[in-house]
Amino acid sequence: MKILTISGSLQAASSNAALLDAVADVARPGAEVVRSISTGDLPHFNPDLEADGRSAPAAVDELRRQIGEADAVLIATPEYAHSLPGALKDALDWMVGSGSLYAKPVAIVAGSPREDGAARGRAALEQTLRAQGAEIVVSRTIALSSQERADGVVGESGRAALAEAIDALADAAAQHQPNW
Repeated sequence: MKILTISGSLQAASSNAALLDAVADVARPGAEVVRSISTGDLPHFNPDLEADGRSAPAAVDELRRQIGEADAVLIATPEYAHSLPGALKDALDWMVGSGSLYAKPVAIVAGSPREDGAARGRAALEQTLRAQGAEIVVSRTIALSSQERADGVVGESGRAALAEAIDALADAAAQHQPNW
């Protein structure tokens, strides 16, 4: 099973990047965990860039390919201004016409100092994904202490919560591909 991880944060030392770094350690044996290109590498969404038979920008094609080849997608994202980050929204808007997220199992996690943190950002992300037909399996905030966030390392309770999310995602993906 191939799990594509996408970071909603452009910060190199974000708590969400730390969550994605921990995915390979907590995923089921045999799972291939692949990090997507950075959402910062994609241009702002502009359908005119593909108008009149023109090809999509190369970074857009690459993300579409990565999502298409994945059995499941995990998005780790912060909340900005009660919503999802602009670069992540642009990246997802580029996926609309491709159908690459349709029926794709997706898990959403958000690293936050509060257990109830990032709820509005996750809700906005869920809405965007549902509009594209994605199957949202899990959406949860994973509380990370200030020390964990400063060190960029996810502790045991965060790793356990992340493992639960990955297990639910793997189960949903297995229902789509029962021969694993």
